Amino acid sequence: MAATRELAPIGQITVAQARSEFLRLIRVPAFSVPSIIFPIMFYALFGLPFAHEMVNGVSIAVYALASFGAYSVINVAMFSFGITVANDRGEKTTVLMRATPLPPIAYLGGKAIATLAFAAIAVGALLAFGAIAGGIHLAAIAWLTLGVRLLAGVFPFITLGFAVGYLAGPTSAVAILQMISLPMSFASGLFIPIGVLPAWIRTIAIYLPAYHFGVLARSTLAPPTEPLATTLAWLAGYTVVFLFVAIRAYYREETKTFG
Repeated sequence: MAATRELAPIGQITVAQARSEFLRLIRVPAFSVPSIIFPIMFYALFGLPFAHEMVNGVSIAVYALASFGAYSVINVAMFSFGITVANDRGEKTTVLMRATPLPPIAYLGGKAIATLAFAAIAVGALLAFGAIAGGIHLAAIAWLTLGVRLLAGVFPFITLGFAVGYLAGPTSAVAILQMISLPMSFASGLFIPIGVLPAWIRTIAIYLPAYHFGVLARSTLAPPTEPLATTLAWLAGYTVVFLFVAIRAYYREETKTFG
């Protein structure tokens, strides 16, 4: 008769897993340094030189701050989930976990909490740079709303990273994530205003999750280009679709490994 695995209390083990995952992310300079520095660097290159120009009645410095905040969260969410899940599968850590008291939901919940914590650090660093170097002055409620919206929009990209982590191998996951993240962010108007992109890219952009995430962030500081309910519906829809793909991939591997 097969032995029954005793699982740890969900709350306590999830907190412990979140702490472990956060330390894992912060201790890898190849991940932690670019995740914090690159959005600031892009903002300095593409936002600050045009700070006194306007787009849709908003200074480009403000427009770019919200856009690169979204880019920062997208990168942290996709790469933290995609790469660590792919590596855990490649190193058979996920198989080893089956012999521990760690429930699968605590494994994923810990990763999600760690991703949110790291994204908060990256966004905080970017917003502080925008306030100091860009001279952006907003009301406290506007700063808070922008930060909350940036973190609230993380879920489609967490589930996308989860799906890639279970569909790709550890050596190919990084390349696949890069091929998704950078073109999607560019085509969604996160690097330059979408109005100056070619018409065919603008046609595609409205179907991309990063486009609606950018709208969610920028609508804190500028007139929205679509109703908030529409933006949230798109992001929720993408979260459900990517989560469905990830769960299918997860159970496919479970069946392949354990029968």
